[in-house]
Amino acid sequence: MWKRLSALWTLVRRDGRLFWFALRHPDAPPWLKPAAFGLLFYAISPIDLIPDVIAGLGIVDDVVIIPLAVHLILKRLPPHILRQAGMRATATTVRPR
Repeated sequence: MWKRLSALWTLVRRDGRLFWFALRHPDAPPWLKPAAFGLLFYAISPIDLIPDVIAGLGIVDDVVIIPLAVHLILKRLPPHILRQAGMRATATTVRPR
């Protein structure tokens, strides 16, 4: 189970880095920044799909929906932006000792 969680965490970190570098790319599509702000607003807004009052389930929707939305946004990016963002992300990755 820990191996699966570790692999999932690695994917989420990779997508986060790709998303960050794609946002900073000069050829980024015009819809990318509003999508990023929308995700940020959803993350900090008190309105959720599942209310936070329900113990444990309120946080689960944020933990699932936000990485899924980032992944779907990355799939819609042009290939050259995704490729260049991937090269920059791997170049800045710090290797553990």
